[in-house]
Amino acid sequence: MQRVHKIVRRPLTTEKSARQQGSGNQYSFEVDPRATKPEIADAVERLFGVTVLRVRTMSAMGKVKRMGRFAGRRPDWKKALVTLKAGDEIQVYENI
Repeated sequence: MQRVHKIVRRPLTTEKSARQQGSGNQYSFEVDPRATKPEIADAVERLFGVTVLRVRTMSAMGKVKRMGRFAGRRPDWKKALVTLKAGDEIQVYENI
């Protein structure tokens, strides 16, 4: 079970992801950059007890940021857009 929590790091809550939850039954997650689509689908199914129909992934490169004369770089990350079966739902805000 520990591996499942390392694959799915956190849900992404943006205006666009809120629209997709309502209209297309799609949920966005930040996931481990090394995770594959079948691993992500399995992790979401085991964590939330839902049926995953499709997983789409996007890799984002970390931006270069400056603080005065020092330059640093944010880490690369990966986003997964998970489509659920009709009728299934994930309670993203259950602890608020």
